[in-house]
Amino acid sequence: MTVTILRRGDQGPAVTEVRDRLVRLGLISSNASAAADVFDDILLAALRYFQQTRGLTVDGLVGPQTFRRLEEARWKVGDRVLSFSPGHLIQGEDVAQLQQRLIELGFALDRVDGIFAKSTDSAVREFQRNVGLEVDGICGPAFFRAFQRLARTIAGGSQEHLRELLTVANFGKTRTVETCSILLDPSDLDERLIDSELTHADICWDVASRLEGRLGAMGTLVLLTRPKSGQVDSERTRASLANESNVDITIGLSLDRHHNPLAQGSASYYFGHQYSRSATGMRLAEIVQEEVCSRTSLTDSRSHAKTWDLLRLTKMPSIKVEFGYATSPHDSALLSQPETRDQIAAGLSSAITRILAPRIG
Repeated sequence: MTVTILRRGDQGPAVTEVRDRLVRLGLISSNASAAADVFDDILLAALRYFQQTRGLTVDGLVGPQTFRRLEEARWKVGDRVLSFSPGHLIQGEDVAQLQQRLIELGFALDRVDGIFAKSTDSAVREFQRNVGLEVDGICGPAFFRAFQRLARTIAGGSQEHLRELLTVANFGKTRTVETCSILLDPSDLDERLIDSELTHADICWDVASRLEGRLGAMGTLVLLTRPKSGQVDSERTRASLANESNVDITIGLSLDRHHNPLAQGSASYYFGHQYSRSATGMRLAEIVQEEVCSRTSLTDSRSHAKTWDLLRLTKMPSIKVEFGYATSPHDSALLSQPETRDQIAAGLSSAITRILAPRIG
């Protein structure tokens, strides 16, 4: 199936729809441009701001992920009836607002991800029990009336933050390197690195296979999202594979690229935004940066929060590692060396061992 991607200079009804959604969000004036169906600089600036605030890749392109998030952003809490529907999970910023308020009221939720899944259903039912509503898990008019009457009751701290700290502390107590399972998701991009015969897919597969060997020798069950010469499915499908396989950690492996050849360095990403984050994912991403950059000459571009599908839709701690820029002569030269790829695999293996190490005290 061909996926249409909108970019600056495009024209048509799809551009008008994107503009209308940004207008509704207050990010652009309805009469800011002469032609509503033209993807101009004004629309580009508003779109980039939207992507930045939603934890998306700020590329100024409207692909499937950005368009879905524009669709989710149209909903505010109370606009529609919400409930848990297995196989057809409701997603939207209204769900995120609901989750955030439930956490503020002291109800247990793992994170604010804007997805009405089982944990959100459990918190809603517990709220209904507490306020004397029918316990059916449905957020309708009666639910929202009771919900709006309750002001924030927590001050001087964040229950979610305390849960995050506890989650990180307990992660190594429930699983070990010998007993855990890990899903590796190497990029399949068939695009060469600058000044090299190797592609993104070649580099990522080699690192994945070296990492699989190291982890397998310690007893870890390692799954991969593609064979050596195969291609991966959509990000949402890979997230579903991780959930269905019930793995303990998911790690995406890829390279970055930029029109500026001076852009270089390794970066790691975990699920997070201004209201919530994966504490274990964040810690793993930080450790990966320490281990990989201490072993190689790659610049440390640090760890960052994102809401990409592979990070947002997975139930377990998930990170994505971009170990260099394919468009950087410096990084390309390093990554073309087998020694560097082995050092990266060693760093990733050490990071996984550290996050799973039992803690005393």
